[in-house]
Amino acid sequence: MTNQSTIDKLIEMHMTSMADAFRNQMQDISMKEIPFDDRFGMIVDIEYTSRKNSRLKRLIKNAEFEQPDATIAAVDYGHNRKVNRHLIERLATCEYITEYRNIFITGATGSGKTYLACAFGMEACKRYYSVKYVRVPDLLLDLQEARDEGRFKDALKKYTNPTLLILDEWLLMRVTEKDSANLLELIHKRRKHSSTIFCSQYLEEDWYQKLGGKDNPLTDAIMDRISFDSYKIPIMSLDPEKDISMREVYGLDPSQAQ
Repeated sequence: MTNQSTIDKLIEMHMTSMADAFRNQMQDISMKEIPFDDRFGMIVDIEYTSRKNSRLKRLIKNAEFEQPDATIAAVDYGHNRKVNRHLIERLATCEYITEYRNIFITGATGSGKTYLACAFGMEACKRYYSVKYVRVPDLLLDLQEARDEGRFKDALKKYTNPTLLILDEWLLMRVTEKDSANLLELIHKRRKHSSTIFCSQYLEEDWYQKLGGKDNPLTDAIMDRISFDSYKIPIMSLDPEKDISMREVYGLDPSQAQ
């Protein structure tokens, strides 16, 4: 078997990086001094790294982050804000995902909720978890249209399958009874096998009214499933009159999410 035949077969098996590494070794005279086991290990490492990098790129692309450049390292803890740095750094390890726990991020418009959620999402991607970002208004519209057209189960899978789901603009507007039913279906299917990040301008105690009131059985069912054992990250201002929008701090377009 010729070296070119080996290279062709590697390419046919979609091991392009391995084929390139093998070709480079054949052209490098100094490689002849290195034992076969070591050379083979080097080739495998190159292919392995290439596949890992490709997988990470796919995960980030499929997540559809609002702010794909968000990083935990760049999270701003100053600018007159009260933020639990220790908790954020702990959650950046993605331990909450292995525990199937949720995160609530609350704060005023421009406080950096979306940025922080996307930064958590990026950390999850780096650990090869599947992630999906979506604005709740878009989610509700998608689910209701799918239900009306008889394809609700298929549409729901887009949001139940990811290991981490980021729900931005959570309850920005009061939802309808149909919306609550769709949300309950989604949340119930994700419970105990995945994690969800909720980003909201409203405090948790205000969510009941947004969902239809405490006397509404759908409201009670939704809150019961998402509140238990969740991590809370309120982003509070120490002095609202001196607030600086996190969009400005992070260099974001003012039209971008919170």
